Amino acid sequence: MLGLWGQRLPSAWVLLLLPFLPLLLPAALSPHRTSYKPVIVVHGLFDSSYSFRHLLEYVNETHPGTVVTVLDLFDGRESLRPLWEQVQGFREAMVPIMAKAPQGVHLICYSQGGLVCRALLSVMDDHNVDSFISLSSPQMGQYGDTDYLKWLFPTSMRSNLYRICYSPWGQEFSICNYWHDPHHDDLYLNASSFLALINGERDHPNATVWRKNFLRVGRLVLIGGPDDGVITPWQSSFFGFYDANETVLEMEEQLVYLRDSFGLKTLLARGSIVRCPMAGISHTAWHSNRTLYETCIEPWLS
Repeated sequence: MLGLWGQRLPSAWVLLLLPFLPLLLPAALSPHRTSYKPVIVVHGLFDSSYSFRHLLEYVNETHPGTVVTVLDLFDGRESLRPLWEQVQGFREAMVPIMAKAPQGVHLICYSQGGLVCRALLSVMDDHNVDSFISLSSPQMGQYGDTDYLKWLFPTSMRSNLYRICYSPWGQEFSICNYWHDPHHDDLYLNASSFLALINGERDHPNATVWRKNFLRVGRLVLIGGPDDGVITPWQSSFFGFYDANETVLEMEEQLVYLRDSFGLKTLLARGSIVRCPMAGISHTAWHSNRTLYETCIEPWLS
């Protein structure tokens, strides 16, 4: 009898300890806690890192242990600096983060920052971006009378802003780097020192290399919506834009897509573009809306 009891004792102890096994297992057996890729956040026009405190909280809640870096560069009025200057500054900040993350990183880039990030993906031949999340960004340009525009150019409207933006002086302002007047397409193509280049709409010696670099991205997530109130047309967040009659043509109807000038058509063909439109969100609320985060951002932060 004593021998039988001695044989059953270990089994009884195992049953008693089962509920406590998760607490006893070492952290090394729970790789999901430390396996999330680092996240880099780039702000938009007149923004700063403080604007993304809610987004930072959401990531920490849903993906504990994730290293999130909100780059604190070109804040406030400094965000009006020429975009190529900003690209260089953000590139220098991102390189060491990427170097420490051989498994790759995720980019969340808001508004004007989405264009900065797209340019970065084009000029960096060794980037390791898994998900590029473009958060309400005027990827095909901007053509609208907004409060930002009225503050910056109080005597101009969208119909005549091309006179400023398509001049050498105007191209010194970030907003003019992606001002896209559909009624003056020839001036845009000749004068744009930024958007026309990263779109591959104007020939330049780096076009082939930039396209190859851009296609290194694992996934392009496009987010925007009809109630944005700033991005005009709002479909620019999805690479849609006005034609000469101000009729919106969707991405698949744009020449940059049809010609695959910087890789957009290739990305879609390989299933690497995710479109996440959402109504009811104003421009300044995209990075603080919890539902938007859970629906359009969180699923792609692997």
